[in-house]
Amino acid sequence: MHANVGDTLKQHGRVVGQHDRDAQIVEVMGQSGEPPYRVRYEDGHECVLSPGPDSVVVHKPGL
Repeated sequence: MHANVGDTLKQHGRVVGQHDRDAQIVEVMGQSGEPPYRVRYEDGHECVLSPGPDSVVVHKPGL
C-alpha cells in the first residue's frame, strides 16, 4: 500500500450493515509512502493506523 498526504483512505465495512468510512491521510509515517498513516475522519477524529486488507487508498487527482 502506498499513499501521499491528501489521499483518502477508504475502509470497507467488515460486517453486514456496517458502512464504509473515509478518512483523509494527514501524515505518512512510514518510508516511501508505506503505513502507518495518521488519518482524520469527517467528524474530526484523528488516529494512527496501519490499514488492513479491507482498506484501499484513493489517490488525490493529479498524482
